[in-house]
Amino acid sequence: MQSEALHGGFSDAPVDASFAFRAAMTAMARPGMICDISGAEPPSPLSVAAGTLILTLCDPDAALALSGPLDVQPVREWVTFHTGAPLVPPAEADIAVGRWQDLHPIDRLRIGTPEYPDRSATLIVEMDALIETGAVLRGPGIRETARLSLPDAAAMAGNALLYPLGVDFFLTSGARVAALPRSTQISEG
Repeated sequence: MQSEALHGGFSDAPVDASFAFRAAMTAMARPGMICDISGAEPPSPLSVAAGTLILTLCDPDAALALSGPLDVQPVREWVTFHTGAPLVPPAEADIAVGRWQDLHPIDRLRIGTPEYPDRSATLIVEMDALIETGAVLRGPGIRETARLSLPDAAAMAGNALLYPLGVDFFLTSGARVAALPRSTQISEG
């Protein structure tokens, strides 16, 4: 194991994790709202926001899939050291992280079952930028409408049609996060 894997975790784990969890849950409760989230210093090419979410959401019981350029040895070692999360293929993941093109098609991921809709995957989608323009969002947590730049509004709208099944999304860029729960209705902007 490289020494790089030993660094970059939360400096004050209970405090940093609670701030990160609050930011993640605020973003999930307010679809389209962009929040700051930090605390982790993951190895490249993982963003601060994605690394912080991984430290917050992953543990030995939450299987993680790293996709595309994120599936590299320094990131694998960092995740394993700081979370103990098992690294698995996307079809077996509780949480999958990567760029949209590496996570797509999302129909290969777990969407839950009618008896257990909570047994679905959560995707952390790394993006170049998060902007409050683009697709129109409606649904729980949104007063009237919100807007958010999405990598594939049509595929994400199709996911929402599966509700209460489907996957949930965190979109990350730098130290910023937005969320898109499966209950959010999406239309082109």
